[in-house]
Amino acid sequence: MTHSLTPKQTHILQRIYHGLIVSCQARPEEPLFGSEIMARMAKAAELGGAVGIRANSPDDIRAIKQMVSIPVIGIFKKWYPDSPVYITPTIEEALWVAEAGADIVAIDATQRPRPHGERLSDVLEALHKNKDILVMADISTLEEGLNAEKLGFDLVATTLAGYTEYSKQTNDKPALELVEHLAQTLSIPVLAEGRISTPEQAAEALRRGAWAVVVGTAITRPQIITQCFVRALRDVPPKTPPQL
Repeated sequence: MTHSLTPKQTHILQRIYHGLIVSCQARPEEPLFGSEIMARMAKAAELGGAVGIRANSPDDIRAIKQMVSIPVIGIFKKWYPDSPVYITPTIEEALWVAEAGADIVAIDATQRPRPHGERLSDVLEALHKNKDILVMADISTLEEGLNAEKLGFDLVATTLAGYTEYSKQTNDKPALELVEHLAQTLSIPVLAEGRISTPEQAAEALRRGAWAVVVGTAITRPQIITQCFVRALRDVPPKTPPQL
């Protein structure tokens, strides 16, 4: 199924091309949790040169849209007892994200069963009734990327590679091979997302054919970044401190 893009949608895709999208998210138990903090984080990313923001929840999306002028990819994480899908899992969450002002709505597009028995195609159809909304498929395998294009998604991201029980595990490294295969196979843009922790990895994703690169934890979760430094320092055998 093909989905023709409006001039506004085309412009959004052009704005994020070959750039960095920063995922500004915090869990409720984390010290940076809160829409105002995430909006400031997004503004800092924009000042640093980011071309887009990925944000979770309608509240965060609205706050961030008021703070930045770059496109926002919106999601809404919600867990249901009858499904492992939690990234914008139902039509209801998808429409809330769209109504909050997201330029692109990202949804789990894996082969796993969805809550309430909804079909992926139903969620996509509900979103595409809004002609200015771009819809992105968060996938974990090449087959899911092919299916997403067939269904009519506007772009795909490797967000869930290694996070489904059947996708290739990459030992905490980004799924660059999948990025390359998707870029060579699909006619829609491919975003590299997931486990990208260094500028070198981000640049390599572009070389592999990514339309844009999404980075989150390595930029916006200071407690995790701090842990990486602490672990590295602990690997250095201590010496007897000099007399002061």
